[in-house]
Amino acid sequence: MLYVVLYMGAVRTQIYLTEEQRKALDARRRRERKTLAAVVRDAIDAYIGTPATADAQRILDESFGTLPKLKVPPRTYWRKRERRLGWRVRSSD
Repeated sequence: MLYVVLYMGAVRTQIYLTEEQRKALDARRRRERKTLAAVVRDAIDAYIGTPATADAQRILDESFGTLPKLKVPPRTYWRKRERRLGWRVRSSD
């Protein structure tokens, strides 16, 4: 089955990659089960910052300090809870 996915305002672009870059991209696309084009678009969006990224940052900035009275249990509480529930306890602190 042959199908074409169209992206709004998409422009076909050709680039030259080193052999190492291409191998790394191929490995990543296999790992993420994406097309090469999707991996490249994701990388470009991450590099230049997409509106979604900007929106997420704006939301984080606007919500900072909105719960100043939030009570967070101490780390020892969570460690006891991990042991009680049989979770793996990490010793990274």
